[in-house]
Amino acid sequence: MTIIYKAHILYTKEQNHFEVLENGYIAVKNGIVVGVSTDLSAFKSQCPNAEVVDFADCLLIPAMNDLHVHAPQYRNQGIAMDLELLPWLQNYTFPEEMKYADLDYAERMYRRFVRDLWRLGSMRSCVFATIHTASTRLLMHLFQEAGMGALVGKVAMNRNCPEGLCESVEEMVEGYEMLINEELGMKNLVRPIITPRFVPSCTPEMLRACGELAAKYHLPVQSHLSENKDEIAWVAELEPESTCYGDAYDRYGLFGKTPTIMAHCVWTEGEELELMKRRGVVVAHCPTSNFNVASGMAPIRKFLDEGLRVGLGSDISGGHDLSIFKMMVYAIQVSKMHYQQNHEIPFLTLSEAFWLATKSAGSFFGRVGSFEPGYEFDALVIDDSDLNHDNYSLLHRLERYIYLGDDRQIVHRFCRGQEIKEPHV
Repeated sequence: MTIIYKAHILYTKEQNHFEVLENGYIAVKNGIVVGVSTDLSAFKSQCPNAEVVDFADCLLIPAMNDLHVHAPQYRNQGIAMDLELLPWLQNYTFPEEMKYADLDYAERMYRRFVRDLWRLGSMRSCVFATIHTASTRLLMHLFQEAGMGALVGKVAMNRNCPEGLCESVEEMVEGYEMLINEELGMKNLVRPIITPRFVPSCTPEMLRACGELAAKYHLPVQSHLSENKDEIAWVAELEPESTCYGDAYDRYGLFGKTPTIMAHCVWTEGEELELMKRRGVVVAHCPTSNFNVASGMAPIRKFLDEGLRVGLGSDISGGHDLSIFKMMVYAIQVSKMHYQQNHEIPFLTLSEAFWLATKSAGSFFGRVGSFEPGYEFDALVIDDSDLNHDNYSLLHRLERYIYLGDDRQIVHRFCRGQEIKEPHV
């Protein structure tokens, strides 16, 4: 079935340029973009019987993608923002995550979490759950029920953590294989992702088993990298044979052997940066947690200039805001702080931040995040009429929405061509 949507269409094929189609049309067949045009007749031969849906004066943009978010930390949003990373984990994060052994609690919190992702326009997410297989399974099914895409990780931990968040290597492997069997029938919209929390929480045996699972089942990997200087020093003590933090993952097959996301990378440089480039590892930039846990500011301009793939993450609850639109704003602001320190380093432009949130991040999920032919139709329809947009250009309307708008202006949400209605809470 083919549907043609009419609206003001904006998207980024490349990081430094917006495609803008005033009163444009986008043809979608079986959830896949056929093409875009300002001329409806361009689709007549390809789609002679297509239904035309007119969104009038609304903006039509690709949906958001969150490359790094901790679902069980959802309840802790905006709490303990005056602590650095390691005490924040010990005193707040780990106690909250232990509660997810209780399926009733997990369902109550996870339903709210999925609804809020929907509300804020994030149709695809890379998600950390907890060590608990049953509640991780529940989260996968809630995403599937909602029709939203997600890579969901059962977190692997067996050292330097509370007893309630510690499991054996054998239990971790058994739990993952159960989730992998659950994936069958989910049409690849919701899949497991191998998730060692970070090197300090995993013994060499646990890391090795994670790498073997990723290779055996061709699953992606996510973890944390070089967020905090104390953390980096700790990794050097725990993995003395590794030449850098990234190498500690690489030795166990967890650094690009299968598609890999590493969050933060605040202090990534030199050998580690070169290793990321060779392995094709993706950076999840989480600007609010850069500030909140006082780790430092990731050098995103340098990463882009070096050819690294970068996307944006909310990092709830190190980050305090689940909106990827706001992550665009914060990413630009972080880059301006770098600019103040060195005026030879240009700060991010709006098109670059938008591209990070859409096409660049979306590429981790496949052909997602653009309106080019062959891309899956993940989209948001924005009615910005209450933002007083008279006499603004379409680009300025989009910019004002990113900076000033919220979920109330998102009137339709699509994932893989299906309109996604509000999930049940």
